[in-house]
Amino acid sequence: MSSSERRRLSVALVDVTPGREKDFDRLSTAFEALLIAKNYGRAEMIPDEVMPQRFYAVHQWHDADAAERCHADPDAQAMTTQLYRIARIIQVVNGVRTPDPMRRFLEDRRARVEADRRTGFERRKRGAGSPTVSERRSRRDRRVGPRRLRDRPAPVDLVAAARRARQFADAAYSNFQVGAALEAVDGTVVTGCNIENATYGLTICAERVAMFKALSEGLRAFTRIAIVADTEAPTPPCGACRQILWEFGGNLEIQLANLQAETGRHQLRDLLPLPFDARLLL
Repeated sequence: MSSSERRRLSVALVDVTPGREKDFDRLSTAFEALLIAKNYGRAEMIPDEVMPQRFYAVHQWHDADAAERCHADPDAQAMTTQLYRIARIIQVVNGVRTPDPMRRFLEDRRARVEADRRTGFERRKRGAGSPTVSERRSRRDRRVGPRRLRDRPAPVDLVAAARRARQFADAAYSNFQVGAALEAVDGTVVTGCNIENATYGLTICAERVAMFKALSEGLRAFTRIAIVADTEAPTPPCGACRQILWEFGGNLEIQLANLQAETGRHQLRDLLPLPFDARLLL
């Protein structure tokens, strides 16, 4: 097989936030240099001829392994995280991930089931039952399931996703329900809730449930996580969750909220100073 047959192409649509053009130029230039320096491939940002804030990010990977190494590279993850904070990114072509018809079938079924549930905190709000005439005319999607969270162009309400996840918590012993929603760099949102156990020691927190679910789905780079509990004071992640989030997510943005409002935002490095990670094992 020739080298050209091993190459992979990925294309993403990038809409830069107005006023962040210089930051975008700096990041895109640094990312292109990283791909070349570490022999992952090449990258090119092609501006749209009509919309000045829109670009097409074209990544030419040497092969699928090079793309995977890049996605796992801490430097690349840090740049990608910064990019997602100043631009909206929609994956158009993914020539790295192998299509899985069964996974697509299961995701579609899961999305339909989750979107059609009629129970939950948001559903009990006044006027949340049936769409209004204006909503029907505008065809605005009022329901948010896993597929819609991934495909919708607008920024995801991560706190609302965590509130919905909290409803499924199994907290029979503490009655302290927690929900979490983890956002990957491609916009995918994975939720989790705390699951308690009669032995107590086998209890697992919502944050770790979300992270382990995301990892098991092949996601490896993340931007932020929202954590919701029914408390007036902020409820930050426990020590075990901070370690897991750092090891697999790096310096995530931590959004804390209760059932009424957001209660705080932090960077994980501020909640876990001097972390222990793989760098200390070298």
